[in-house]
Amino acid sequence: MSHYPSTNMGADCTSCFGLCCVALPYAKSADFPCNKDSGVPCENLGTDFRCGIHNNLRSKGFRGCSVYECYGAGQKVSQFTYNGIDWRTNSELAKEMFLVFPIMQQLYEMLYYIDEALCREEAQPLHHDLKKLFKDTVRLTNLKGTVILTLDVQRHRVKVNEFLLKTSELVRKEKIIKETKQKRVSDFIGANLRRENLCGRDLRGALLIAADLRGADLSYTDLIGADMRDADIRGANLIGSLFLTQAQINSAKGNKHTKLPLSLNKPDHWLI
Repeated sequence: MSHYPSTNMGADCTSCFGLCCVALPYAKSADFPCNKDSGVPCENLGTDFRCGIHNNLRSKGFRGCSVYECYGAGQKVSQFTYNGIDWRTNSELAKEMFLVFPIMQQLYEMLYYIDEALCREEAQPLHHDLKKLFKDTVRLTNLKGTVILTLDVQRHRVKVNEFLLKTSELVRKEKIIKETKQKRVSDFIGANLRRENLCGRDLRGALLIAADLRGADLSYTDLIGADMRDADIRGANLIGSLFLTQAQINSAKGNKHTKLPLSLNKPDHWLI
């Protein structure tokens, strides 16, 4: 549950105009069966702004859609920024709306991370600054669409990252195993990390693609931005891990024995 219940940081597709299905481009790959340009509606998007194959995305080749998360940006843009006026009804606003959406998604992703930091008891010394940062970010999401397009999002992200790093250090300092003085490794593509004790490690932005993490201890590990596509986390322990998202979990391979933070759910495709 959010530290700020009034701010919904989860996707509500019923209140969105299918923005991720139109605004975002994709290329034919293992995640998508075809190409689509930005601003072009996906062939599976219905007139009611619902996905016609939502329950069969992975089997139809749209695995990329099944791991996407807007954190609530879709309904914010649809219902607040543009007051419930959709891009089909007002085509003149369509281009602007499609440009605003990915910026809003970045802001909501930051809110998601700040909110988690506020829920960490170990980060209590930072809570005053984190609360201010949260409110400042919410204020940015409430701006008009034309103003949002002028924001220096990267500059704001740098400020947010500063406090997320401090939060990570406070949470992990009592958990981390004494690390060697070797250069920090971030490339674990296809690595064999089965049953490894990675408790409290800094894996920010790490490439964990197809890594074997079966039975590994990833508790209290910082996983912000880590690429977990096809990482095998069956039986792994991710309790207490920092800044882990549902999108990362959806992209990995797990099972009923995988231990997740209470805020995250085991995807249906894990249980098939």
